[in-house]
Amino acid sequence: MTSPARRVLVCDDEPHILRALKVVLRDAGFEIVPAETAAEALDRAAVRPPDAAIIDLVLPDGDGIEVCRSLRAWSSMPILVLSAVGEEGEKVRALEAGADDYVVKPFGPRELVARLQAALRRAGDAADEPTIVVDGLEVDLAARVVRVEGREVHLTPIEFDLLRTLVRNRGRLLTHRGLLTEVWGPAYADDTQTLRTHIANLRRKIEPPGEGPHYIRTDPGVGYRIVG
Repeated sequence: MTSPARRVLVCDDEPHILRALKVVLRDAGFEIVPAETAAEALDRAAVRPPDAAIIDLVLPDGDGIEVCRSLRAWSSMPILVLSAVGEEGEKVRALEAGADDYVVKPFGPRELVARLQAALRRAGDAADEPTIVVDGLEVDLAARVVRVEGREVHLTPIEFDLLRTLVRNRGRLLTHRGLLTEVWGPAYADDTQTLRTHIANLRRKIEPPGEGPHYIRTDPGVGYRIVG
């Protein structure tokens, strides 16, 4: 029996882009839920929640980031924000609002589909994965045990909490502020030096010696992500 197609909410007010997205995503096997305004996107998502959403940054009746924030208030669905703006500040705003990824226009159809599929895969994995394995890095969330290539690595409680947050969102770029708030609390939201220090300590313990960053990648000025 064939499983039903994943439903993707696609919101963009430019007709030619909306048409292109419909074609690209349908060819990839997705069912499309189109919307041209923020209000329409939120209404359609509420009536029948989609499996994922692709939201344009600039909409005629509002900000795509606000749509992202509204969706994130009640759903953990993967959300990709599309934008013609590649500025770091906008990227940070989208990620802090709960977006899983930020795709700059013009984009390659294959890249967009790959990013969407990766976000859906991560969302499915996170629901029932007590132990997360990323290319030789094994994090047992229940037992709070970390192994690298089978060798147990001792982490401090704060280092483990930092790594846990990263691996639970593997592939997703997490901002400095988001990580600091999640791990240390709101009072530390701007303490990027504390974060850099702990990232350095964590890398020293889990990264292969002499190879540079393998698990924890840096997006300069924005944040970090676990790859693999």
